[in-house]
Amino acid sequence: MTTEPISADTASHAAPLVEMDDISIAFGGIKAVDHASIDLYPGEVVGLLGHNGAGKSTLIKVLSGAYKRDSGAIRIDGRDADIANPRDAKAFGIETIYQTLALADNVDAAANLYLGRELRTRWGTLDDIAMEAECRKVMGRLNPNFRRFKEPVKSLSGGQRQSVAIARAIHFNARILIMDEPTAALGPQETAQVGELIKQLKAQGIGIFLISHDIHDVFDLADRVTVMKNGRVVGTARVADVTKDEVLGMIILGKCPPGAIPGPGAINSA
Repeated sequence: MTTEPISADTASHAAPLVEMDDISIAFGGIKAVDHASIDLYPGEVVGLLGHNGAGKSTLIKVLSGAYKRDSGAIRIDGRDADIANPRDAKAFGIETIYQTLALADNVDAAANLYLGRELRTRWGTLDDIAMEAECRKVMGRLNPNFRRFKEPVKSLSGGQRQSVAIARAIHFNARILIMDEPTAALGPQETAQVGELIKQLKAQGIGIFLISHDIHDVFDLADRVTVMKNGRVVGTARVADVTKDEVLGMIILGKCPPGAIPGPGAINSA
C-alpha cells in the first residue's frame, strides 16, 4: 500500500525512503504483525497509532532490527534491505530513539553523543575537546538554544534530553528516524520544543516514524497517520483528510473513514 506524500518538503514524485511490504511476525504461534504494509517518504512524518498490543511497536522493531520478520519485504530507496539486527539497520541510516532515550545520565552531552564510538587522541586518550566541538556543532544546528554542554544529562530537562538523543542519532547520518513516544511525560513547553526539533529534521529530509498514544501530538506533527489494530493495518490517511474522531474510530472500532486508504485490518462498514 502506497500513498503520495503530503509533506511540502517532499517532491510529489519522490520515491519512498522506506517500504515495508506485507510484513508478518509471530511469537509462539500468535501473529503480532499480520501482513502489514507501511511506507515513508523523505522529509515526512508518519504517525503510527493503535492500542497497546496493536502491533505498531513490533512492526517498527522489525525495521530497527530488534526483531526479524517471518515474511514480507523491506525496501530502502527502492532496494531490498536485509535487516537482521540493529547494526544492519544503522548501516541503512535507521536510528531509533526509544521512550527511555538510552542516555548515560552521569556524563555530559558530548560523551553521550559518542557513547561507544569515542574519539581518541594519537596517544589513545579520550579526545574530549574534539567531541565537545562536534557536539556543539550538531546541537547548534538542531537546538541553537542549548547551552548546558558541561553538565551531566541527568540534570537536563526532558526536552533537552530529547535534543541530546536526537543529536546522537542524526550525527551518525540517520536518514530514517524512529521516535517512540517522544513527548511522553513532557510538559507543554517541552512538547513544543520536541515539535520544533521534528520540524528541523523534516527540513533536512529525514523521514520519521512517530509512534504515539497521543492523537493530538500526531495531528500536530505528522503528515500521514497509519492505524493498527490486532496486528493488522486498519488504514492510512493524510492527516488533512481525516478528523481526530475518525482516527479514534479506526483505533477503537477498526472502521476506516472515506478519507483513508483501508488496510487488511479494516472492518466491513457496509
